[in-house]
Amino acid sequence: MNVTDIEFPNLHLYLKDVPKSFSVFGFSVALYGCVIGLGMLLCVLIAGYDRKSRGLDEEIIWDAALYGIVFGIIGARAYYVIFQWDYYKNDLLSIFNLRQGGLGIYGGIIAGFLTAFVYCRIKKKSFLELSDSVALVFPLGQAMGRWGNFFNREVFGGWSDGLFAMRLPISAVRESDISQGIAEHITEGMTYIQVHPTFLYESVWNIILFVCLFLYRKKKKFKGEIFCLYLFFYGMGRFWIEGIRTDQLIAPVVGLPISQIVAAVCMIVSGAIMLRHRLVKNI
Repeated sequence: MNVTDIEFPNLHLYLKDVPKSFSVFGFSVALYGCVIGLGMLLCVLIAGYDRKSRGLDEEIIWDAALYGIVFGIIGARAYYVIFQWDYYKNDLLSIFNLRQGGLGIYGGIIAGFLTAFVYCRIKKKSFLELSDSVALVFPLGQAMGRWGNFFNREVFGGWSDGLFAMRLPISAVRESDISQGIAEHITEGMTYIQVHPTFLYESVWNIILFVCLFLYRKKKKFKGEIFCLYLFFYGMGRFWIEGIRTDQLIAPVVGLPISQIVAAVCMIVSGAIMLRHRLVKNI
């Protein structure tokens, strides 16, 4: 198996020479960043289309997108670096190198929505309406962004022989991402690992979530419901998927994956808000 190959043997899908980047006028452009950028652009365009039904000005969508994307990326990187500090503390300049990945999506979500909250306070606009608009398109952007992980050969789970099992050359992945369970299946002379493509699982989950939210958006019962539904159901999927990933960011003291903790908190809080609205309505 060549170092640039990616295979899905049980689907009889064999991809040859899958690049990580391409060259433009002598400059190397990472596909990871391109895919994430396209996802962001698509999110803004769909949010712009949906804004009229929420009574939001076009200016608000573009302003929120600009600030949200900038601070969202900063938040996503900070989240990742904080929980991988042992790796970065001896090479601080590598913190600014995003070409090899290293974004924690929950950090981006938190920073993005905090930015939207501050923006709405300053502009005296409805944060709940804006958060519904953003939460509607977020899953689609995340679904596309996960394919950046595909090109980077990262965000995979333990060993698998299931239908969607993915083979990656050992030399193309980080040694730290090869769990003990994966290592136990590597026999003498084997040049690849066969794993769960968790990036694919999350991408599919997010596409389903986007479709459901898009179809439901005009039936929402209260401002902020789309936001709550996003937090709840994305958290549900992420909690399960995080459990099988090999590159988990572990929270100190408790020793649990930080994304599972955040997902559980999001599910509990958003679920409680939705339940409260249902109970109040029925009183």
